[in-house]
Amino acid sequence: MDSEEIKSAVRQHYARAAAGGGCCGPATPGCCGTSAPAQISRAVGYSEAELAAVPDGANLGLGCGNPVALAALREGDVVVDLGSGGGFDCFLAARRVGASGRVIGVDMTPEMIAKARGNAARDGAENVEFRLGEIEYLPVADASADMVISNCVINLSTDKGQVFREALRVLKPGGRLMVSDLVLLRPLPDSVRRSVEMYAGCISGAMLEADYLAAMRTAGFVDVTVVASSTYPIDTINPDASEGALLAGTGIPAEDLRAAADAVASVKVSASKPAAQ
Repeated sequence: MDSEEIKSAVRQHYARAAAGGGCCGPATPGCCGTSAPAQISRAVGYSEAELAAVPDGANLGLGCGNPVALAALREGDVVVDLGSGGGFDCFLAARRVGASGRVIGVDMTPEMIAKARGNAARDGAENVEFRLGEIEYLPVADASADMVISNCVINLSTDKGQVFREALRVLKPGGRLMVSDLVLLRPLPDSVRRSVEMYAGCISGAMLEADYLAAMRTAGFVDVTVVASSTYPIDTINPDASEGALLAGTGIPAEDLRAAADAVASVKVSASKPAAQ
């Protein structure tokens, strides 16, 4: 698959999610199923209090973990969220950093930015802003952030090394990174790996876990640590769907999809920018 073709497919995919107000529908397996956004978010680690704390429409059910819960945010921190979607994690982070802090959400999909800005206006969240841009080329100044977070988005990039280099660039010396993402425990079947639909669904673009961690270190991060890891079979996100619903529109054989489900894991990874850099 050509990288521009993938990027276009991903942008269209999440534009539909923004317009639909929730997960991407039964034709897309992976981190977009047919379960309600709140159901998905509970399954990946969000509390009822967190679900109730954000404006309506912010939670689209697109995550694979809860990076804010593990980020140890402090009053006054500046936070950058890579692939901010409807703003769910941004609004949670904003409550932790307080009025003296700031949260910047970056997303490449205009429809998501418009949705997130509308959510912020309704919520009266004055310490949150949303910027249109690609996570490979962040519209954020050098050494300006205390924390970078991301939730099930870096796997969608075709140049993950560049994403980590950009995250390092915008962090202050000693700044922290906390991501939730999908990685692979073993290689995917070719039919899954070649599928644009499965790429947009957060599956076929995922890296082997060891390669993902190595890319962080190569970018310059230190103290790279897997804080938590869990298996992430595709049907777990959509437990009520039939196999036919999971396969709809993909053209992928059932046995290959089952093999892909067994190969995917959700990880929460922390890292730091060296203090003397």
